[in-house]
Amino acid sequence: HAYILQNPDRRVVFVIPFQGDFSLIGTTDIPVEGDPGQPTIDEDEVRYLCDSANRYFEKQISAADVVWSYSGVRPLFNDGEVDPSAVTREYVLDLDAPPGEGPVLSIFGGKITTYRSLAEQVLDKLRPFFPDMTPAWTATTPLPGGDMPDADFDRFFAAVRDTWPALDEAILRGLARRHGVLIHQLLADIETVDDLGQSFGGGLYAREVDYFVAHEWARTAEDILWRRTKAGLYMDADQCAGLSEYLSAGLAAADR
Repeated sequence: HAYILQNPDRRVVFVIPFQGDFSLIGTTDIPVEGDPGQPTIDEDEVRYLCDSANRYFEKQISAADVVWSYSGVRPLFNDGEVDPSAVTREYVLDLDAPPGEGPVLSIFGGKITTYRSLAEQVLDKLRPFFPDMTPAWTATTPLPGGDMPDADFDRFFAAVRDTWPALDEAILRGLARRHGVLIHQLLADIETVDDLGQSFGGGLYAREVDYFVAHEWARTAEDILWRRTKAGLYMDADQCAGLSEYLSAGLAAADR
């Protein structure tokens, strides 16, 4: 189950099932000082999140139980509030369009979970400058790989298992979750696990890595291990290094 934990400081912390084997706990809410390009969680934040979970759950945790963390910086519109938790979470669109000049639209705030709505509002702001713009269309259009019948993953996955009966169900489920109906493109000529190529660990095979490089512009092991697959949760340092070497060799050969 997913939980929302109320804290003494009036903030909430989420505890969410993650990748079937872990719990994702977050978030913190502190102002960022210095370069925002390389954000990392600090010891105080780890302690804060562990304390939050420990108030509610019988199983007590500490920093030693943390297997991975990721951090990001969320831009917020400066509305004059001193407390970061009190700053508005709404985004602000500011259009600068002097007569006779090209428009400049600045976006303050926003987050990835509202990207589609935000994009439509941006285009609405710019519509007067593009008279041939068509109406908004994204609300009913699935993302790539998401156009499975009735959005029924279980029914879709049952068909996937029937199509590739020789592949391990855990491998297929991971691929189906990551690629949706594009799995038919990914596994077009695959029959057995040997056809997937080199195994890097964590359910990650060369066939999928090559697909990421060819179709999704992946270039680094970190991108594939943590952004696209989360396979890094199940791999050791040597396995991660093996993926880096494979990518470097493949990209170098492609550049020649």
